[in-house]
Amino acid sequence: MNAISLDATDCRILSVLQNEGRISNLDLAERISLSPSACLRRLRLLEEQGVIERYRACLNREALGFELEAFVQVSMRNDQENWHERFADAVREWPEVIGAFVITGESHYLLRVLAHNLKHYSEFVLSKLYKAPGVMDIRSNIVLQTLKEDSGVPVALTRTSPRGREA
Repeated sequence: MNAISLDATDCRILSVLQNEGRISNLDLAERISLSPSACLRRLRLLEEQGVIERYRACLNREALGFELEAFVQVSMRNDQENWHERFADAVREWPEVIGAFVITGESHYLLRVLAHNLKHYSEFVLSKLYKAPGVMDIRSNIVLQTLKEDSGVPVALTRTSPRGREA
């Protein structure tokens, strides 16, 4: 998919929305120096183009009792039929897995896992992950401290169109 060309105003809209998803259109328009109607038109166009996929709330994990985060590398036996599809289906069913990626390197997958504590994580690994079809090796990396975490897109690095499009 080709990247959509955005102007500086679009980028300002996206930057504000990534940090304040519940901002009203009136406040957003004021923040980026547009009229409310022009701001709403741009916002709707960004939604229609698929630049804005959805709106969501960021929850505090610790406040909800999730004290353990782990990145888990999973290697598979690829001699079983449909091993990838079967594992992918299993991963989608596990609420502990908040991110799952097919990767290059020694492992096939990288999972981002949240658990209440070490006991919960151990139960997840032993009762779900190790029992998944085709799993050969699991290597866990427990997060000790998060230095940076941003689930947004670096809008400042987005290529902007040379001419601003009309508001």
